[in-house]
Amino acid sequence: MLRAAARIGEQTNMRVVRTFLGAHNLPPEFATDRTGYVDLVCEIMIPEIATEKLAEAVDVFCETIAFTLAETERIFAAAKAHGFDVKIHAEQLSNQGAAALAAKCGALSADHLEHLDDRGVLALAEAGTVAVLLPCAFYFLRETQKPPLEALRRANVPIAIATDCNPGTSPSVSPLLALNMACTLWGMMPEEALAGMTRNAAHALGRDDIGTLEAGRAADLTVWNVSELSELAYWMGSDLLQDRYFAGRSDKHGSET
Repeated sequence: MLRAAARIGEQTNMRVVRTFLGAHNLPPEFATDRTGYVDLVCEIMIPEIATEKLAEAVDVFCETIAFTLAETERIFAAAKAHGFDVKIHAEQLSNQGAAALAAKCGALSADHLEHLDDRGVLALAEAGTVAVLLPCAFYFLRETQKPPLEALRRANVPIAIATDCNPGTSPSVSPLLALNMACTLWGMMPEEALAGMTRNAAHALGRDDIGTLEAGRAADLTVWNVSELSELAYWMGSDLLQDRYFAGRSDKHGSET
């Protein structure tokens, strides 16, 4: 999958940043050998991915149904030893203290966070770790526990918004739908949600060359057929895209600007 992602970036006008999520759940063959699987991730998978330069970051799902804090910390240590940034799925179904661990380990981002507590919020703020909120997964799983949006705001934690596109819990490929749900389900302001899809999303990827329209940054941008910003979070299922540019080149016209 990581090799396929690289080819997509090579063959299309898309900037692809790859994350290795080998520690999402235990494969059936390791159901009774947790240590053996963590050994495999740390001692075989991560070194091989580093050698082949197949990813920029390593992610772990730390949860009661996935990996423990101790297992997560071990995987993070292996990842950082091989030069990877680290990221985490944290506090989605319960409060495990995973966000605080991620912050201690210098994680770029922590995803989901519905059950994040005040200690976790403070840890993210102090570390500068981005809180990545995933409203489409929240909706599709019919969750009722909302992420602590106001606490994150008060602590000035950077908040990113993403689709979490995956076939199991968030089958959405629409950034605009994610913006809409962030506003309608959680009460985010349109400007706040858009910053979460652009500037703060770039921070979550560890990129300082994209995410805002400024001199010296990559000219990756989209042109929308709207009259005001809030419409991006308003229309549901509408095709509002007028044009898209990657590194200053229009997908639509193939010309530079």
